Amino acid sequence: MTNLDLKVDRTSTISLSEQIRYSISSAIESGILVPGARLPSWIDLAAQLGVARGTVKTAYERLTDEQLIVSAGAAGTRVSDQKTARRATAERTHSIETNLRSTLYQHYLPGPAVFQMGVPASDCFPAASFARLRARAARDEVEAPAAYPDPRGEHELRREIAAHLALSRGIECQPSQIFISAGFSGALGVVLRVMQAEGRKAWVENPGFVPGRMALEISRLVTIPVPVDEEGLDVGYGEACAPDAVMALVTPGQQAPLGPTLSLARRVRLLEWARRADAWIIEDDYLGEFHLRRRAAPALASLDRAGRVIHIGSFSKTISPTLRLGFVVAPDTLVSRFDEAAACLGSAPGPAVQIATAEFIRDGHYMRHLRRMKRIYAARSDALRATLEAKGLEVFPAGLSLVLRLADGADDKTIAQEAYAYGLAPAPLSGWYCSESTKRPGLLLGVATAIEQQLPSTCDRLHHLILKLS
Repeated sequence: MTNLDLKVDRTSTISLSEQIRYSISSAIESGILVPGARLPSWIDLAAQLGVARGTVKTAYERLTDEQLIVSAGAAGTRVSDQKTARRATAERTHSIETNLRSTLYQHYLPGPAVFQMGVPASDCFPAASFARLRARAARDEVEAPAAYPDPRGEHELRREIAAHLALSRGIECQPSQIFISAGFSGALGVVLRVMQAEGRKAWVENPGFVPGRMALEISRLVTIPVPVDEEGLDVGYGEACAPDAVMALVTPGQQAPLGPTLSLARRVRLLEWARRADAWIIEDDYLGEFHLRRRAAPALASLDRAGRVIHIGSFSKTISPTLRLGFVVAPDTLVSRFDEAAACLGSAPGPAVQIATAEFIRDGHYMRHLRRMKRIYAARSDALRATLEAKGLEVFPAGLSLVLRLADGADDKTIAQEAYAYGLAPAPLSGWYCSESTKRPGLLLGVATAIEQQLPSTCDRLHHLILKLS
């Protein structure tokens, strides 16, 4: 039996099971563990490392799924033959490299890794409270008489969202205007089906959220890139280039990825354009509740008096992306069309997760969690910024990330790809731009996964890579 000299870091944001999986995988790829080598039982390895048995079992199961190890019953668990191991390793490496090259799939990297965007800080979530709510909701769901759930979403959650939006985002709406979806992408998909705007023009931010822009293109809209500056979307540029656009997809609370809040003057001008042009504004409330420096600006929909704003929110950044829970707030004039789309094409998650989330909000856990996370994220952002600036790097805050500027001509995609080998997952800024001519190199560093104790070593690694590859 092979004696594995593994180490685990309990201060890391990477789970213990993932650390074990990665260490064994690396030993196989480097030839330290040869084909046919027998591994310790997961019980023995758990005792050696001082971790729960289930932690090692989970790592072994993932390695088995990747075809790197095989269970041979009484003969124990062994490393797969060289051909199988190499094929599995190549497939996994290709998948990770593809994700790193594609901004579209940055959120789906294995992780969480340090600096990874799009994920909240799992080390600070009140998991026990939420787990109890989910367990009770799941039990009630199973015991209830069989029936089709409301395709618009559970009324309890829609009611709680309406109340929360009135308090935190300044939006006055009824539960009947709210439609539950499978995350932001599910919400946007329903909106685009309702719009039926194939062949028409749509404004998108440049740089901007890639999945949102691509969703419009897949729906056969003609996207018009509109630049972003310190006041947010340049509405005047959009009016000059495409005054006949049928919609605008914007992140007015904190622009993705650069962070500015859409100024009041531009909000008024954008709403006036939509009213005059009979166009629709799709408000992606990206990080709207997580303004770390001051009180969050009210949602754009709160200023809408002509019913031209379709508001989209989600719980991915505030609770967890694994919930796949988002929502749409439809203007009164579109409610009947959303009713039909939800009934025929809806994608709301199961009732149990909705009921648990509704109770989480109703019992006050959600607001307490948001207040606590704002303090934690602000502290992590400040610590990360100070550490990077001490190394002479130019950074500025942008929502739940820092933008690290790189010299013109720097290959931010290669730097991001190399960084992943060290457990770091910065996102290349250039991939958020709509065209080669407008691209600017940089790295987006998520602060939620940047734990203060790890910053000296992780920033040293990142700085070394920048100097090496720039």
